[in-house]
Amino acid sequence: MFEVLELSLTVLDRIASVEAKVRTRRKSLADQITRSAESIGLNIAEGRLRAGLDRIDLYRRASGSAGELTFALRFAKSRGFITPDEFAHVDEPLDSVRAILWTLTHCKH
Repeated sequence: MFEVLELSLTVLDRIASVEAKVRTRRKSLADQITRSAESIGLNIAEGRLRAGLDRIDLYRRASGSAGELTFALRFAKSRGFITPDEFAHVDEPLDSVRAILWTLTHCKH
């Protein structure tokens, strides 16, 4: 089992209620939250089946999407669209995703 892919699915599961709550306040932000979360998993899934620089590029894209999702969630929290606990519930597995992706893109294997 590829741990970072499984964690990305956990993030997707956990954003469901957050995304619905944000959607009532700012539809465009909710759409971006969904797109970013989906992009993380899709790029990881594709990257693990690639080799060389192709693989690293896809992991970098996933990492960029993870950063984008983090900012979107922080923005939603700062505007009161979601609570700090709701943010933390998603950020806990998302932080692990960011850490693993950093390792996959910056360390020699």
